[in-house]
Amino acid sequence: MPWPNAVASSPSIAVIERAIKRERLSHSLLLTGDDIETLQLVGLAIADRLLNAKDEIGGFGLPGMEAPRFAPEQHPDFFVLRPTGKMRQISADATRALIGKVQVSPTMAPRKVALILECDRMNTSAANIFLKTLEEPPANTTILLLTTRPYALLTTIRSRCLNFRFPTASAGYAPDGWAAWIDDYRAWLTGLTGGITDKKAVSGSIFAAYGLIARFGAILDFATGEVWKKQKEKLPAEITEEEQVAIETGIANGLRARLFIEIEQATRTFALPRLKENDGGTRRALTSSIEKLEHAVGLLRVNLNESAALEDFLLASLRLWNRK
Repeated sequence: MPWPNAVASSPSIAVIERAIKRERLSHSLLLTGDDIETLQLVGLAIADRLLNAKDEIGGFGLPGMEAPRFAPEQHPDFFVLRPTGKMRQISADATRALIGKVQVSPTMAPRKVALILECDRMNTSAANIFLKTLEEPPANTTILLLTTRPYALLTTIRSRCLNFRFPTASAGYAPDGWAAWIDDYRAWLTGLTGGITDKKAVSGSIFAAYGLIARFGAILDFATGEVWKKQKEKLPAEITEEEQVAIETGIANGLRARLFIEIEQATRTFALPRLKENDGGTRRALTSSIEKLEHAVGLLRVNLNESAALEDFLLASLRLWNRK
């Protein structure tokens, strides 16, 4: 499998390639970065190189017999653990099941590979159970932990893994209708900074804010549906319904996070010309509004509805940006 284009020339890939060739790769790797899809592709590429490394079946010395090669997802010595359900948790029972699988000898390859997607979603019990496996790893086993939030992991888990970070170039995300939403958001901020002095203008600004909230939800739902439709076609046949729910929820959460990043960038871009003019009011409004937005995004991680989070941010912005 090829490495993802975004990270193919990175120093981390060079180190991993060299370690695999020398058969010196660590038994536990923590792959972190900004994009879980890129991390998954890196994990699959590592698994492919480890599982299809030998030309002889299982490396057990059967000359003249070329071992069949499998894509990692179809390989009998490859195991995946991923979040399940709407809460997107990795449970203790699922963790025990994975540990049971990696404790046995490999079936065909010289080693086994376990890939744990979004390992930060392990609940406390699962994390503690998994920690024992990291402390005493099974023979001939490589464990790949993937996360965009490494500091949500137990410190003891992070310290027992070789850490590789794969930052990807940030790119604007623009599902259908999003560019127009950003334009209308900036126009709304422009109206606020112009000053709202009468009741009619106040009502208009509030109605416009709720219009932005409603459109945000519609854009997110449509974009999630489109991405899920494409990804669902690529899922392995053995994916359970609970895992599908978790994957779809993860797609929505990932898209939602990107859209909120775009809102923050749009707010900073809007404020920049005024900051260059040394506008103290803009500086205070920008600082407070970004703090409010970051607080709202933090609440999203504990399952606050995105419409409620955006409503809280926009209503606070009414007060912060209004020039009386």
